[in-house]
Amino acid sequence: MSSGEHLLSLSSDSPSPRSPHLDFSNLSSSLEYSSVVFEDNPQANLLVKARELSGDAHLDLSGEHSASPSKSQDLHSTRFRSWDFPMALPPPERKKGLVSWGSDSNLQHSCEYSPMSTSSPPRGSSRTNSVVDQVEIPRVFRKSMQFDDGPSREGNYRSIHINDPAMTNDKYRFRGNEIRTSKYTLINFLPKNLFIQFHRVAYLYFLGIAALNQLPPLAVFGRTASLFPLLFVLLVTAIKDGYEDWRRHRSDLYENNRKGLVLQSGKFLNKKWKDIRAGEVVKVCVDDSIPCDMVLLQTSDPSGIAYIQTMNLDGESNLKTRYARNETISMDFEEGEISGVIRCEQPNRNIYEFMANMELDGQRCSLSQSNIILRGCQLKNTEYAIGVAVYAGQETKAMMNSAASPSKRSRLETYMNRETIWLSIFLIIMCGVVAVGMALWLRRHESQLDRLPYYKKSYSVTGMRPAKLYKYYGIPMETLFSFLSCVIVFQIMIPISLYITMELVRLGQSFFMVNDKHMYYKPTDTWFQCRSLNINEDLGQIRYVFSDKTGTLTENKMEFKRASVYGKNYGTFLAASSTSQDKDIAGPSTASSSGKKRWKLKSDITVDSELMDMLHKDIEQDDRIAAHKFFLALAACNTVIPVHASSTCIESVNDDVIAIDYQGESPDEIALVTAASAYGYTLFERTSGHIVIDVNGEKLRLDVLGMHEFDSVRKRMSVVIKLPNGEVKVLVKGADTSVFNILNEDLGKDDYLKQITESHLNAYSAEGLRTLVVAAKDLAGGELDTWQRMYEAASTSLTDRSSKLRQTASFCECSLNLLGATGIEDKLQEGVPETIESLREAGVKVWVLTGDKQDTAISIGLSCKLLTSNMQRIVVNGNSENECLKLLSDAMVKYDVKSTNGRIENLQLSENAETDNHEIPDETKLNDLPYSKVRNDEGSQSTTKAPLALIIDGNSLVYILEKDLESELFDLATACRVVLCCRVAPLQKAGIVDLIKCRTEDLTLAIGDGANDVSMIQMADVGVGICGQEGRQAVMASDFAMGQFRFLKRLLLVHGHWNYQRLAYLVLYNFYRNAVFVLMLFWFMLFTAFSTTNAITDWSSVFYSLIYTSVPTIIVGILDKDLSHKTLFQVPKLYAAGHRNESYNLQLFWITMIDTLWQSLVLFFVPYFTFKVSTIDLYSIGSLWTIAVVILVNLHLAMDIKRWVLLTHCSIWGSILVTYICLVILDSIPVFPNFGTIYHLATWPAYWLCILLIIVLALLPRFIFKAVGQTFRPSDIQIAREAEILRKRRGYVWSKPTEGSADVRN
Repeated sequence: MSSGEHLLSLSSDSPSPRSPHLDFSNLSSSLEYSSVVFEDNPQANLLVKARELSGDAHLDLSGEHSASPSKSQDLHSTRFRSWDFPMALPPPERKKGLVSWGSDSNLQHSCEYSPMSTSSPPRGSSRTNSVVDQVEIPRVFRKSMQFDDGPSREGNYRSIHINDPAMTNDKYRFRGNEIRTSKYTLINFLPKNLFIQFHRVAYLYFLGIAALNQLPPLAVFGRTASLFPLLFVLLVTAIKDGYEDWRRHRSDLYENNRKGLVLQSGKFLNKKWKDIRAGEVVKVCVDDSIPCDMVLLQTSDPSGIAYIQTMNLDGESNLKTRYARNETISMDFEEGEISGVIRCEQPNRNIYEFMANMELDGQRCSLSQSNIILRGCQLKNTEYAIGVAVYAGQETKAMMNSAASPSKRSRLETYMNRETIWLSIFLIIMCGVVAVGMALWLRRHESQLDRLPYYKKSYSVTGMRPAKLYKYYGIPMETLFSFLSCVIVFQIMIPISLYITMELVRLGQSFFMVNDKHMYYKPTDTWFQCRSLNINEDLGQIRYVFSDKTGTLTENKMEFKRASVYGKNYGTFLAASSTSQDKDIAGPSTASSSGKKRWKLKSDITVDSELMDMLHKDIEQDDRIAAHKFFLALAACNTVIPVHASSTCIESVNDDVIAIDYQGESPDEIALVTAASAYGYTLFERTSGHIVIDVNGEKLRLDVLGMHEFDSVRKRMSVVIKLPNGEVKVLVKGADTSVFNILNEDLGKDDYLKQITESHLNAYSAEGLRTLVVAAKDLAGGELDTWQRMYEAASTSLTDRSSKLRQTASFCECSLNLLGATGIEDKLQEGVPETIESLREAGVKVWVLTGDKQDTAISIGLSCKLLTSNMQRIVVNGNSENECLKLLSDAMVKYDVKSTNGRIENLQLSENAETDNHEIPDETKLNDLPYSKVRNDEGSQSTTKAPLALIIDGNSLVYILEKDLESELFDLATACRVVLCCRVAPLQKAGIVDLIKCRTEDLTLAIGDGANDVSMIQMADVGVGICGQEGRQAVMASDFAMGQFRFLKRLLLVHGHWNYQRLAYLVLYNFYRNAVFVLMLFWFMLFTAFSTTNAITDWSSVFYSLIYTSVPTIIVGILDKDLSHKTLFQVPKLYAAGHRNESYNLQLFWITMIDTLWQSLVLFFVPYFTFKVSTIDLYSIGSLWTIAVVILVNLHLAMDIKRWVLLTHCSIWGSILVTYICLVILDSIPVFPNFGTIYHLATWPAYWLCILLIIVLALLPRFIFKAVGQTFRPSDIQIAREAEILRKRRGYVWSKPTEGSADVRN
């Protein structure tokens, strides 16, 4: 085409003859923002504000008032047909819907934050709310009706006087720019740190024990020795906390003393960051960090654009654009007087929204998120930027978002607390037995107390010391003292060392997970990350996996594949280019010779020749005009920024070729803009006020009058542009459910076009493509004037700006003319089908929660093997509570799924249906139901014998999650093998996770890559973030992070299994190790007149848990492996051992305690009968018991070790050796009462024989029990382990290589 002038002046979007022309000139004066329901379609409710008209007057769009109510209803037949003015309050059930899951029928958006997938949320999106609330996700969610995301009140704002910090801080002293991230000072460190540490109940318990031991009547141990364990733990923790806080102090000092350029006396001079105040004008140079939150006033770019990197704020590495207002671009800051007032909202944590306005020379202009640059960001590709500080120091959005994610506790630790209660009961019983025995013994010998050696009221000692008196308090007090003394002696029954041991073991496990080279993703140089050390073992018991789709199962690298333009399908036979070379996008063949520029894009776009030929035809047919508008909308209706770069790949003779790249927050938008460029519509310039598009060699400048960015309520975005010929057009793109409802309702060709486009969309969805609809219309006359007034008022408002902008957008987004639709491919990540199949074999249910269309989600589900051809699909797409209940009940009856609340049975009875096979007694609990009916991994076994797959949309979830239908959804969903939720909002994702958490004991894992997944990730027991294309919000909110979904297989099946097996055994072993020591002392007290006489020295008692037996526990907890990673990969069903709690359960605990009781009896009675008639002293028998119990517990541990390595040998046998060395040292100190005992014992043969007899008798029952159990009732793990041993012995090689078959670093 030789010229684009004639085509660009065409106006085919004129109003239809069926829609009468409306006069909107007086509409804005009749409207305020008050409470009126504004509907785009029957499923969408938008709140608008309308002024009450006096009397019976009714609003008429012609500008007249009518006394007849019927005339007002004619609104529905006009272009403004969708306004509705309710005269009554919403019913109570509707109010409930508004405050529950944050969704009415139009809130189930695509969750990808563009009409298809946006990596960073635009202003007004619900992603804003999800990020703001990512610190805490309560069971009852916040009110999240999307009209409340700008909740400031008129008057509740702050005034910032530009370049006048004195006046700014005159009325209210705003905070300075000094920040503080440290928790302690030199003065408060000790008390504050101790206060925080003693939040652990176990520490308070041991503090009380130590305090009791300081009392003279209760001084069982030496006072110093009793304090040593607690002081050691407190000291180590305090040193760690102090070091971490010192690093924070050092970082704060560096940040606060950095220098920035501040306008002072007409010049930009250096000033420390901490001294910057609100109202001061600050200049930032390229690559410098932003010192405070500042409104952009001017940049080195003539159009006022600044590029910033927000990685330090939200983790996203892609560049973002910010704009200076046209009113401030030309200001001379160093020569002229700068004045003006900015009124902005109060400081808040919302980093994706900013509401303010600015008054300059009596004129008011709006400020939004695109006009503010936040502290922590970096200025890129811009020589300098000048702005005025509005928030400083602790009030900056970065500092207000510095809160940590909510802490999580592992399931094993919860069970451990249950067993700790049982041990506490044992402790009280033993102390009670000793105390009662003491009372009875004293009562029996009351008359002999004066003559008994210990109780006689006076006794003499040899030497120079005088006689000492024993104070006898009477039987009641002596009984109480005996009880408390026993508590002190038996204190290690509650193992304080277990907490430290678990932390160290988790740290070691995390080290090996982080350094596992098989979870390293080379393309992005991403190693596995452990962001939480509290829940490693939960990875071995995951029952449900909730996964996002886009960017998690797919690559989130969009490629334009299909286009439906004016009812014709293009791209059907396209194949992606096999090369990755840069592609030149040229205009007509004469472009180069005529001196016009060509654009070089680095992409793999292969164009449809038929569509390209039609675009280059110099004719004015309808399909040619529609195709032009279609690609013009793709190039203009977006937030993508073109970046020009020098091309090194083009020869110097081709000076007309310009390399261009696109920066954007949404991969979808970049794909669409790139496709438009491939077809000759190249966006190459964007400012805050206009864009320039190269249309096949002709430059087309479009003035941007306003942009309504994508939000989750509308599920579309639009831009209002002005063409060079003065025409104004509204270009819209969005989800099909959103755009189809606001199309022109004319019949004929438009109706046929809509039907054929819908059929194309269904075909695209069936292929797994992400779909988008494009439409447009003319905006002129009174409608344009009204929109401009509404847009200006909404964009400068400080109250509910987001909702007002939505209302303004909905005003112009109506009666659109359909242009076409697009299909974008988002390829599956590598290894996703294999991972899902392995997880399914392991008994893990995988649910996919996505914002995509149902057909697209089903197609992806089939390709990733989530759905299979033999599955019975249950589709729930309801538009009311009754319809959803009916769909759920019909499915439950058809597939014989039991109901837990009886509602389904009552419903079927009311419909005269047969319900005899579906009735459950009222007293029946969920856990009492048949396992196959409630939690059958293979789905409910109905008469068809086929597994079930539930497919449900977000609209149905609105009614289900808000209308008390959760029980029915739970019953049906848990009976299905697969659940696929489509068109769900972020809070609905969290609601689904919460549904499972609240109704089962099963552990849940959520995995996602975007900010829309944050709520789900934090709600789940384990949250996993994917380091993908949508930024790092999900990573920062997660417990674990990795580069690809396929690594989840190794994380759960290998590391999860190992971690659970190790820590489960570690807890039981620690209970055994301490209990056997305490029970040995208990038997001794029963034979020493129920006194608290202790044969083991104080230091040996302290060292028992800290030195003698601690190291082997830690080493085994980190390094032991029951099975190799090869076996765990080949047999995923072995993972189900964690589901069955095989390694830690109440039965194992009691078996361990019975074994402990036997071993303690052997420990006490073998030496007792051996030396009963001898003259051995108290401390000699104590030394014997010390070494015997250490050897016993270490050999007990050695019997259960599956993998012997050098460190394991050193820890086991080294601990026994260290114990002997410590005993020799303690027995060599003359002041200790046990001086020299070990030297005499070592010369006695009976001593060594006694130790040998103890070991054999104590471990023999355990050995027999293990041998019989493994022979006659082997577990799956034992069978797999024996198979491994056989393969090694016979020299078998694995039949096929498996993922991760090479050695791991651990």
